[in-house]
Amino acid sequence: MATLNINGQDHNFDVPADMPLLWVLRDVAGLTGTKFGCGAGLCGACTVHLDGEAVRSCQTAVSDAVGHKIATIETVGATPQGAAIQKAWLDLEVVQCGYCQSGQIMSATALLKANPKPSDSDIDDAMSGNICRCGTYRRIRAAIKQASAA
Repeated sequence: MATLNINGQDHNFDVPADMPLLWVLRDVAGLTGTKFGCGAGLCGACTVHLDGEAVRSCQTAVSDAVGHKIATIETVGATPQGAAIQKAWLDLEVVQCGYCQSGQIMSATALLKANPKPSDSDIDDAMSGNICRCGTYRRIRAAIKQASAA
C-alpha cells in the first residue's frame, strides 16, 4: 500500500512500488489531465510537480513519490504562478492540438516558481524537455514572458 499526497490530499493505493506514477495518476486516481506521451521521459507530456519541481511521471516510480507532495495540472491554477501561466496561455492562444500543453504548463509553472523573471535562455533551458509536435514554441515563450511580467 502506498500513500501519495496528490494535489494536497493523501490517497492510499494498492499498486506495485515500481509502477510509474503516471499510471497511478491516470488509471487509478482518474486524474487524466496528465498525458502519456513517449513513456521514456523524453517528451514531457507527463510532467507533474514533485515538491514543486517538474518531473516526468512516466519515469517516476510510485515508491519514489511516497512522502512527497505531488501536484498535477488539475490544481496548478491554484498557485499564483500557475494561474498566471494559464491566463497567458489563454491570452496568447498558445494551444494548438493541446496534447502536450498540460506538461508544458507544469514545466513553465515550475520555472516561474524557481525563477520569477526568466531570460529567453532560461526559458529555453527549462522547456527543452517538453516537445510540441505543433511547434508552438514561440507562443509558449511569449506566454511565459507575459506570465513573468504579471
